[in-house]
Amino acid sequence: MVFLVIILAILIGDYLLNLIVDIQNVRYLRTDLPEEFSGYYDREKYRKSQEYLKENTRFGFVTDSITTPVTIGFILFGGFNLIDQFARSFHLSAILTGLIFAGILVFASQILSIPFSIYRTFVIEEKYGFNKTTPKTFVLDIVKTWVLAAVIGGILFSGVLWFFEETGPLAWVYCWIAVTLFQVFLIFIAPVVIMPIFNKFVPLEDGELKSAIEGYAKGQDFKLKGVFTMDGSRRSTKSNAFFTGFGRFRRIVLFDTLIEKHTKDELVSVLAHEMGHYKKRHVLKSIVISILTTGLMFFILSIFINNRELFAAFRMEHTSIYASLFFFGFLYVPIDMILSVFGNMLSRRHEYEADDYAVTTYRKPQSMIAALKKLSVDNLSNLTPHPFKVILTYSHPPVLERIKAIRRLQRVNNDMV
Repeated sequence: MVFLVIILAILIGDYLLNLIVDIQNVRYLRTDLPEEFSGYYDREKYRKSQEYLKENTRFGFVTDSITTPVTIGFILFGGFNLIDQFARSFHLSAILTGLIFAGILVFASQILSIPFSIYRTFVIEEKYGFNKTTPKTFVLDIVKTWVLAAVIGGILFSGVLWFFEETGPLAWVYCWIAVTLFQVFLIFIAPVVIMPIFNKFVPLEDGELKSAIEGYAKGQDFKLKGVFTMDGSRRSTKSNAFFTGFGRFRRIVLFDTLIEKHTKDELVSVLAHEMGHYKKRHVLKSIVISILTTGLMFFILSIFINNRELFAAFRMEHTSIYASLFFFGFLYVPIDMILSVFGNMLSRRHEYEADDYAVTTYRKPQSMIAALKKLSVDNLSNLTPHPFKVILTYSHPPVLERIKAIRRLQRVNNDMV
């Protein structure tokens, strides 16, 4: 009974927290355009960006208001037990039974999410001029995601089950090591094996931009393994850039929509920012933190494996390791939220440091500022998020704060000169 109360409190508390934060975020909107964006946003488009935020917030509220009661009802009426009975009816090994149990739950969850995804993509994103996804691409993305989840998730899930079934009290340590090695392996192969399944990556063509990028990289003693453009325009008009992979699999990727909308200096500034993440070892630090977090998760998980009181909360007739993994996920929500707050805090700090690196090394702060402004306008970003929303969910600082930091750095550099 205690575990049931805790789990219900977590589900309802998480729902209410998100609701309160999102309401405050919308109320925090400012109707007056910030002076910094004068000349980039006209009044009508600024109003449109705020409507975009409001509509996404309403949709998120509707989604949570459906999924949360469904989840609670599924728990209270013994839904997990019915699926477990079905999985056990085949009289297979514990691992295969666990795969059936997990497969049904994950597949059912994905099916339930499709209507929400359709509405977000073909109604909201379409309404605000972002959507470029065709129904064919939408369906293919779902199928590809399911196949990858079945293969990668199936391997990981089976491995974790085997370790907890066969290796005794130190199973959580072996799981931690195995999952860490698997994650590192994926980091290396994802840029060349997994990501091309969804998007087309083409080496940046010869020209002024490529020469400028190569010249800057050489000046920073950064050995480029490849600068690629990605056909982000297949799905959306939104723009972005990112750094991925390690060693000979290392790639810097620019969305084709980004290249279309930005000048050469703005694009090199964006690339310098991404390079800054590498030079400052942000990616490595994030991986180390992720590894430590995974270890903590497996250690706590080991405490709740086959806990009869926990299983009673889910109306289960039998205990099992595979069901323990799912049930632990509910208990882990508040821990994950706390860790994500600190993770986002560190991520925002890294973004400031990468901006600092880009401005200091490329020495064109106005180009970096212009790039940030264009990205915000093109993506209809919220310029004035509520501070609590930033603390809970923002991995990047609000754009106005980033611009202020760049201008402060610019003044310091000018004073030094």
